[in-house]
Amino acid sequence: MGETKDLDDVIVNLEVEDIRFPTSLELDGSDAIHPSPDYSACYVIITTASGLRGYGISFTLGRGNEIVANCVDSLRFLLIDVNLKEIFSDMGSWLYKANNEGQLRWLGPEKGVIGLAMGGIVNALWDLRGRIEGKPVWKILVDLDPHQIVKLIDFTYIEDCITKEEAVELLQKQRWMKDEREKQVLDEGVAAYTTAVGWLGYSDQKIRDLSARFLAEGFTDFKLKVGSNIEDDIRRCKVLRDCIGWENRMMVDANQKWGTGQAIQWMSRLSEFKPMWIEEPTSPDDVMAHKAISEALKPFGIGVATGEACQNRVIFKQFLMSGGMQYCQIDSARMSGVNEVLAVYLMAAKLGVPVCPHAGGVGLCEMVQHLQIFYLISVTDTLEGRITEWVDHLHDPFTNPARVINARYQIPLEPGYSTQFKDSIRREYMYPTGTVWKDLFSSGKYKDPSLEKKKLPMIHN
Repeated sequence: MGETKDLDDVIVNLEVEDIRFPTSLELDGSDAIHPSPDYSACYVIITTASGLRGYGISFTLGRGNEIVANCVDSLRFLLIDVNLKEIFSDMGSWLYKANNEGQLRWLGPEKGVIGLAMGGIVNALWDLRGRIEGKPVWKILVDLDPHQIVKLIDFTYIEDCITKEEAVELLQKQRWMKDEREKQVLDEGVAAYTTAVGWLGYSDQKIRDLSARFLAEGFTDFKLKVGSNIEDDIRRCKVLRDCIGWENRMMVDANQKWGTGQAIQWMSRLSEFKPMWIEEPTSPDDVMAHKAISEALKPFGIGVATGEACQNRVIFKQFLMSGGMQYCQIDSARMSGVNEVLAVYLMAAKLGVPVCPHAGGVGLCEMVQHLQIFYLISVTDTLEGRITEWVDHLHDPFTNPARVINARYQIPLEPGYSTQFKDSIRREYMYPTGTVWKDLFSSGKYKDPSLEKKKLPMIHN
């Protein structure tokens, strides 16, 4: 179980595509710091000598997606002609070598564009492994024993938080209930919360309409974007509370908008609406500010959630050990993909911090469901309060889209990581040559100031 004998196949090609969706036209995804995002995927396709393919995604907000794609191409030499056994037999060691390539490392290390690029590659490798073994990625992870899980992780810089031995012990403690917990998760699904009611660009009436819809669909946890204007935020929080009542939970998200003092003052005024957490109140790198905000808001019963923009396991370590986060939010397209997320899960479990993943975007829900299923079955000692974000758009582009019924992610059973786009989507949304983009440019409905001024060629000309 979990052996690599079936992975005796050589990588012969790695392609990358720039896929973008014009979500800015409807203000989907809008928040206090990102007013008009175009949800985009840096789409990685790995092909083996036997003809098998794996598909991976790294997520961006549009402009600059081509930079990540070019970075993937620069990492290509690390994979071509490499046997999959060499990678998966000790993936933690392989990741250390890949992330510490003597020249490319300077671009990070393990953060920024090169971190996003490596994440797309690693996600494609896991999709490929799932297809080879005929299992969804979550099932591969659940079936590995604790020692095999630990070999997937690079523990460099985090052993002052959790050692390999402690990780094995933590995982071993959960194994006695593995079969029972797996059955429970398969039966019940993964608890979801929605952000789709509360994008910053939405009108009050749209918030009301969407709240009614998601209440009818069984949701009890709702998140609202805040941070640009305090009076607007008070009004919008009141609208949402009037819609969902006080028996349901509400969270707010400032998307890194404030400084420390401003965050404390702003949230003191919003405390009357009893939000469960404030998400990303300030710079995603400022551990000490998050700690100060956490301490100031504790008397109000408001926790701090962060993680979607944490660059690597080392930043997460500092947040977790300092008390700067009360809710840990992993992201399936950040860091070095699947493996580094596993490191964060283990640190959070040791320190008793619940993991409530960030999702949405394009492909994030598809991937994060696999990660959270593994966490619920194999890592955490309780399912209570472990909710996962759900945004109800950009799922149709996938051959095996994530599904939520009655506010529960349905468990994916198809082999792989749920990351393959339909071929028609690639033709339509490849940037800037896809048919949808050509129509938007020719009609004048969309303009890209970056594209208009570029001198270097795009990935797709």
